[in-house]
Amino acid sequence: MVEPVSGPLRDTLNDTLNDTVNNVVNGATVEPVRGPLRDTLNGTVNGTLNGTVSGAVNGAVSPWAPVALLAVLAALALAAAALDAVLVTVPRPGAVGDPFREAARLLVQQRRRTLLADTLLVRTGVCGLLVVAVLASVVLPLGERPVADLPVGVVWFNAMEVCAWGALWLTGWGANSVYPLIGGYRFVAQGIAYELPHMFALITAALGAGSLRVGDVVEAQRGLWFAVWMPVAFAVYLVSALAMAFWGPMGAPVGSDIAGGVKAELAGPDRLVFQVGRHTLLAVAAAAAVPLFLGGGAGPLLPPWVWTALKTVAVLVLLVWSGHRLPTVRMDRFMWLSWTVLIPATLLQLLVVAVVVL
Repeated sequence: MVEPVSGPLRDTLNDTLNDTVNNVVNGATVEPVRGPLRDTLNGTVNGTLNGTVSGAVNGAVSPWAPVALLAVLAALALAAAALDAVLVTVPRPGAVGDPFREAARLLVQQRRRTLLADTLLVRTGVCGLLVVAVLASVVLPLGERPVADLPVGVVWFNAMEVCAWGALWLTGWGANSVYPLIGGYRFVAQGIAYELPHMFALITAALGAGSLRVGDVVEAQRGLWFAVWMPVAFAVYLVSALAMAFWGPMGAPVGSDIAGGVKAELAGPDRLVFQVGRHTLLAVAAAAAVPLFLGGGAGPLLPPWVWTALKTVAVLVLLVWSGHRLPTVRMDRFMWLSWTVLIPATLLQLLVVAVVVL
């Protein structure tokens, strides 16, 4: 940070500036600055430039930050898949390694082709699910700062999450098969139901911070986490996080009653990329809860990145666990719940926050 000039130096500079202006106005010759004053000015300017450059360098994001982000997302997605494998089966040794065995099996499996399928749309949707999950994560701090500290980070996160709608719809539509198409329609209906409560929950956090920058939202929670005094918004966000990743009780788009829904006709590497994208989206949804509602990396003793990791893992475990303990919700009932309970509750929470903050 550059300190303002004060004390005797400020008075000397003011006198020098006034004399210079008067000489110019009166047509007199302006003498150059010499002696101790010149040395003082040189030192001040050099110190100011060094402080400015140092601050810019220290505040810049490391070129390795995107690589670190991808590594963290891969680790979280793998952890979610491993925990899912442990919970979905009877406890047995080696269940944690099931994701690796499944990945190896799918890599050598032949792709399935349906009649008159639009392969381009299917591949775009499958790959797009993973891409939007990664893009949504670039505004989330890995500790103290994100890869992209956008002034509209909250809006960016929500926009990327909406892009997942298109990815899943393209996957279901392009297969030219009944069950994937039904799964795509289910996700669109689910998106219409959860998106408004989800958006209001994000707006509540942004309103509490007075900014759409994710870093500012974290800073606003130094005294008290938003999850404590915005419990309704936090609870609604967790529900919408499950819907965003079509996980657990919100897993109707890939339900077993329609033979896997959107992923019914996916096989081989296509199915592997789809599963990776789904687990990554779930991990990103869990990671976003930390800066938005759980104070980011704030915590005693440990570094910020450790606290961020611990909180993210805790939320991720809760989301994965709920997928095996809560029944799947029908879309018509979830639509009714959203419009009659979740939206009024989040609007009331938003009103309370607005009264407190404004």
